[in-house]
Amino acid sequence: MTTPKLTYTLGGTLTINRLGYGAMQLTGNGVFGEAEDRDNAKKVLQAAVVAGVNFIDTAEAYGPKFNESLIADALQPYGKGMVIATKGGFNRTGPNQWIPNGDPAYIRSNIEGSLERLNVKTIDLWQLHRIDPNVPVEETLAPVLEAVKAGKIRYVGLSEVTVAQIEQAQKIVPIVSVQNMYNLGTRQWEKVVDYTAQHGMAFIPWFPLASGPQKMEEKLSKIATAHKATLAQIALAWLLKRSDNILLIPGTKSLSHLQENMKASAIVLSDEEFETLSK
Repeated sequence: MTTPKLTYTLGGTLTINRLGYGAMQLTGNGVFGEAEDRDNAKKVLQAAVVAGVNFIDTAEAYGPKFNESLIADALQPYGKGMVIATKGGFNRTGPNQWIPNGDPAYIRSNIEGSLERLNVKTIDLWQLHRIDPNVPVEETLAPVLEAVKAGKIRYVGLSEVTVAQIEQAQKIVPIVSVQNMYNLGTRQWEKVVDYTAQHGMAFIPWFPLASGPQKMEEKLSKIATAHKATLAQIALAWLLKRSDNILLIPGTKSLSHLQENMKASAIVLSDEEFETLSK
């Protein structure tokens, strides 16, 4: 039985714990507006760091803008080894409204705004939130490459992309991570998981806790009972075992759920349990 590694070295230089934290839920309804309870949101971020999280995922679009400022407010001065990943490339016109915008001027303003709100000189990982079908990716990534050369961005990632799109982007700027929707019940990106593992890139599944159909819940329940664990903990443990390049960013605004999620890294599924859940 193989025990998953609990750390990953992003871009070959930033070693982080594979169980991180996604800050998207620390915003208003529909990922729009300020956090409903800002004091609680700050406490959750601080508790995540105390629990060992040193990889936090945010985005210009969360709020928009409020989420990045909240992280700076809660966590500065950032501890040694803290890696904050952000994203750009979405227009937000209202709650639950997400419109890709790959216009180079907009991307440039996203990068400058993120540097300011996070209060950093260099963004550790900047990810293109979506490829805009109306703008050539070469144009979208031009200001990103400029920012890398200027030392404003250390590493670059992509989100919701195919293998062909990763390869296209790689010709413009080195790509170290891919963030696609992936969980036990939603597995359409298997090829991308394997491709990133083979090419030394991190794979960051968003929406990692969706467990899928009822049939999956039955399998999960049995294994969860055997480990005295919750369904969510088993779903996260499966992802940790699926591939050593997977970085987890489960999000929550609840301190108790945060503590529950953090315990997932202590659960080691047997090869048989992993196969049962993978079917």
